[in-house]
Amino acid sequence: MGVFLFLFIVMPIVEMTILIKVGAVIGALNTVGLVLLTAVIGAALLRQQGLSTLLRANQRLNSGELPAREVAEGLILAVGGALLLTPGFVTDAIGFLCLLPGSRHWLAGQALKRMVVAGQSQSFTFRAGSGPFGPGGGQNPFGRSPFDQDDVIEGEYRDETRRDYRQINRDDDPSDENGPKP
Repeated sequence: MGVFLFLFIVMPIVEMTILIKVGAVIGALNTVGLVLLTAVIGAALLRQQGLSTLLRANQRLNSGELPAREVAEGLILAVGGALLLTPGFVTDAIGFLCLLPGSRHWLAGQALKRMVVAGQSQSFTFRAGSGPFGPGGGQNPFGRSPFDQDDVIEGEYRDETRRDYRQINRDDDPSDENGPKP
């Protein structure tokens, strides 16, 4: 409740106060122009940093690694972009912190500390750390944590990318005198 109170009541009041004070010093038109300028610069930075993060995630996937850090950074970039589109100087400052590589890497590291991801060759396991729904954390509206330690979901897959497609096409050829092969 405290976070929502801050986000929806305190933050807009702080933003309006700062916008009014800055407008009194540099003028209303200049203040609006400054807010628009931060949005344009933020959009350009978001595009560049987002593309960089996407390329790094693709490289990690191609090398067979989980791109957990890149996913966390992508979420932080999305939050930063939304904050930059929100009019105000405080949200712009927080949004730029989310977009700058140094602070974004630090935030992603903090997020990854709260999460544990483990992988195996033909199955995977996901366990939440000490987050709000993690072990010892809060519960959802249905009365239990969605990440109980007793719940294990396993999956298996079969790699079918190395099939001989000529053989498959020949097996389905109706002109073959022996008919389709089993």
